[in-house]
Amino acid sequence: MIEKSSNRNPWVWIPSLYLTEGIPYIVIIAVSVIMYKKLGISNADIGLYTSLLYLPWVIKPIWSPIVDLFGTKRKWFLAMQLILSLVFLGVGLTTTGSSFFFMTLAFFWMGAFASATNDIASDGMYLIALKPEQQSFFVGLRGTFFRIGMITGQGLIVMIAGYLETNLCDNSKAWSYTMITVALLMLILTAFNYLSTPNVEESTDRAAREASFGKVFTTFFTKKNIGISLAFVLLYRLGESQLVKMASPFLLEGRQTGGLGLSTSEVGFLYGTIGVIALLLGGILGGIAISRDGLGKWMIPMALSLNLPNLLYIGLAHFQPENIFFAGTVVVVEQFGYGFGFAAYMVFLIYLAEGLFKTSHYALATGFMAMGMMLPGMLSGYVQEWLGYTGFFIWVGIAMIPALAIAASVKYPREFGKKTD
Repeated sequence: MIEKSSNRNPWVWIPSLYLTEGIPYIVIIAVSVIMYKKLGISNADIGLYTSLLYLPWVIKPIWSPIVDLFGTKRKWFLAMQLILSLVFLGVGLTTTGSSFFFMTLAFFWMGAFASATNDIASDGMYLIALKPEQQSFFVGLRGTFFRIGMITGQGLIVMIAGYLETNLCDNSKAWSYTMITVALLMLILTAFNYLSTPNVEESTDRAAREASFGKVFTTFFTKKNIGISLAFVLLYRLGESQLVKMASPFLLEGRQTGGLGLSTSEVGFLYGTIGVIALLLGGILGGIAISRDGLGKWMIPMALSLNLPNLLYIGLAHFQPENIFFAGTVVVVEQFGYGFGFAAYMVFLIYLAEGLFKTSHYALATGFMAMGMMLPGMLSGYVQEWLGYTGFFIWVGIAMIPALAIAASVKYPREFGKKTD
């Protein structure tokens, strides 16, 4: 049995570990959208092929027992983070080639599998290194830094690309240098995680290793209320799954074709500055609210918080305001609402993972979460081209209705973190 390392502070390694989850995820799933848009790929192809990149997160439960049954979580996520550094280097080196779309997609695919495996191991570390009451306390911090990683990608990294586009007058070279920068950042974060994360496993690991793959899966699908729980996981972000694919193309698209005509740097600035502040505030308040009052009280308000701000894009698309202030206001409201509303989602996934095989079961839960993002996202580009931006955002608003309905009827395995007298 491995002795727990008591000298590794969760306030240090949790932010770092989830920052390193968020950055590769958002670069592969969302920053790739901006990159391909600036390199001339159509919305239909962007929506289809970048949504397919969700697939490794959908099917990661297939190999999650391997992470549970062999090696340690720490070894797994450190190895995957190193591979991700090499993947982004590969993207950077192939962006300027004539077959850049095929080559970069191939590297993004490899990165998606490595990032999904990194998520399995990192989440497993969180679940085994912290006591249940600590999991509740740190869920806001964990989710916030995952989203900071996402905003680092959509903000700082995109701003770097926009700066290079302007100064190099060559989008291919600009994105090549940007992806090489991402590779270096991932290498630095990997080294920091090596130094900061605890070397710890739980006492149930031996029993878990003696189990079969089949038992890992069957014990998940025989959980109480599993049907409605999975429906919740799939539908909670039905509207967002489509919005996230087309929001950046909308902001970047020329005004003559229905967009706002913002520059790459402006989009990066909106998400990387005021968006970060709003996201942090929403995430922290969401974690505090659930820890204080329990998930049951906050589920509906948080579902509304995550979905209602999407309606503001209808006004942006219809009026196409020239002042960036209006787009910035929508980004602030959307990011705050996302941060606040996503806290409920993450706590529910922790509910669903409870038990002996918590690492594999959490991977199964997040696999269904990724499926709920992938399938609607694959069609988002086609829907947008068919309906136009205004019609598309109206459709996104309609898509929130199933999310609100399922949030009102879902059952909670336990009131995780709720204070009692």
